[in-house]
Amino acid sequence: MSILAKPWLWSWLAAVAAFVLILGLTAGRGAGELAYAALSFGAFAAIVGLGQMLVITLGPGNVDLSIPATMTLAATLALKVMGSEPGMAFAGLVIALGVGAGAGLANYALIFLLRLPPIIATLAASLIYQSLAIWSNRGLRIKPPEGLAEFATGRFLGLPNVAWVGLGLAIVVWIILERTVAGRWLLATGQNLRAARLSGVPVELVRACTYVAVAMFAALAGFLLASFSGGAALNMGAEYLLMSIAVVVIGGSSIAGGNSNVPGVWGAALFMFLVVSMLNSYGAGAGARNVLTGAIIIAIVIAASTRRART
Repeated sequence: MSILAKPWLWSWLAAVAAFVLILGLTAGRGAGELAYAALSFGAFAAIVGLGQMLVITLGPGNVDLSIPATMTLAATLALKVMGSEPGMAFAGLVIALGVGAGAGLANYALIFLLRLPPIIATLAASLIYQSLAIWSNRGLRIKPPEGLAEFATGRFLGLPNVAWVGLGLAIVVWIILERTVAGRWLLATGQNLRAARLSGVPVELVRACTYVAVAMFAALAGFLLASFSGGAALNMGAEYLLMSIAVVVIGGSSIAGGNSNVPGVWGAALFMFLVVSMLNSYGAGAGARNVLTGAIIIAIVIAASTRRART
């Protein structure tokens, strides 16, 4: 297969084009700072995008709309447990991941036991998680421990630490999908649920683990974002609902399921940050950003559908 036929390539080319365009508008000033910011903020979109990608790979109708609320609840409870105390970072991480695992299990329970469509189940669950976050927060903004904040905002070998975390997760997800039985089970489930079940794939176990995984990814992103920004806010995950879907679609994963694209998620995350940065520089509001993001998703879905029809 030609490299030009690789779906992930186009998200990276789009990111490079956006980067060059911004540099052209700024006469080449601040290239290093822009690249560093793209890696820093793109890492959060990449982390939640990797989780959303796994769920979408399960097949049509599978999506997790509780990502923003899970991020907020995990960050809020983790910071409350840490209480800005030194040496509590690991305990906070355990709490955040535990919240994510619990949210993922609850989401799957609603889907499996009540036979609710994933969109409805995760949307309803998100209202509960957001309410719990509001109740536990009570208007307080607790700062993360100093060491954790330094890690979240620091760098290693010139790259942001959060980018290293996102890259590490991407490598783990890629290995699971490409080199393990669990990955083959997930892809088979998304390609044909009935055929996968008849061939002996533990379909419900695969679905349960996937919904737990996406929630834990969201919880980790919320934990890191709160540490990066100096505290948890009740709307901290709002922009990542549409963003998590956008990076999956733009990154080349099939919305019909059964296909995933780990490198494309990272390329799309960088592209979306650069687009948002360009819009911000021209004073565009959140509404304009959402309209553009939606238009990009629609355009890519139409292009992908047209391509499948031709083949």
